[in-house]
Amino acid sequence: MTESLSHRPRRLRRTPALRALVRETRVTPHDLIAPFFVTHGTNVREPIPSMPGVDRVSVDLLVEDAHTVAALGVPAILLFGIPASKDASGSESYADDGIIQLAIRAVKAALPALTVITDVCLCEYTDHGHCGLLHGETISNDDTLPVLQRIAVSHAECGADVVAPSGMMDGAVGVIRRALDERGFSDVAILSYAVKYASAFYGPFRDAAGGAPKFGDRRTHQMDPANVREALRESILDVHEGADFLMVKPAMAYLDVVARVRDRYPELPLVAYNVSGEYAMLKAAGAAGWIDERSAVLELLHCIKRAGADAIITYHAKDASEWLRDHPLA
Repeated sequence: MTESLSHRPRRLRRTPALRALVRETRVTPHDLIAPFFVTHGTNVREPIPSMPGVDRVSVDLLVEDAHTVAALGVPAILLFGIPASKDASGSESYADDGIIQLAIRAVKAALPALTVITDVCLCEYTDHGHCGLLHGETISNDDTLPVLQRIAVSHAECGADVVAPSGMMDGAVGVIRRALDERGFSDVAILSYAVKYASAFYGPFRDAAGGAPKFGDRRTHQMDPANVREALRESILDVHEGADFLMVKPAMAYLDVVARVRDRYPELPLVAYNVSGEYAMLKAAGAAGWIDERSAVLELLHCIKRAGADAIITYHAKDASEWLRDHPLA
């Protein structure tokens, strides 16, 4: 006969109600940010083959989809634009009739309480697919900064709540903060892609946004996946330049980095980006019957939050919000 044990942790795992009572980490729809790819036209919904369940949508359908996620409790959306045309300088990125400018106005008119975050980068808008202006085949960091200022101000003028420079250009947060303040947009926040790795998990996004580079890669400005101390340095620089949030991207394979940044900056909101390749892997494995998609997604989101993220950008935002409402983590 087994000798009586004073300590039996299993007692608190015995029923779903007990497990819920002592759960240390909770994810709700309020923790999620839903990304959208916006394109020109009317009544356009183009499925993205490498991201099942995600579409490129025209502005009118974006407003409908934004209503849907907002009704589920998602407090914010992140907008990426598909321009009508591209050129070497990415000029539609700051045009008054650019796709993101049209999208911001429409969403804020229909849903003024919904937080609108906008991507501030050039890769979707340039004909070469790189994140900045080029000198030959080299990105000119400093020549790109005034363009990023111009994009951010144009988004703020249309009603964006948060601008998110994603190109990993040195000094971008500082110059954008200065430009916003000088133009009277001191209330517009900056979500810094402070820690963005040169990851293999971005492939489906580049298909979705048409932003793959025509030559070379992004390893000169995005971080080496082998590094973590560098992530802290990047965070320090962006905090000093005026970042209101910090981000780690990707999330799933970089939970240690999320935890390190959280420990270093406990006072700042931290966002983790559950990126397109991570989404596509779970969708493919779920479709093949190799995993239960709902259980895997909810487990992953709880793990990302447990590592220290306050908010999670995820293409599963709508589905996850419905699952969390109807069938919370068991």
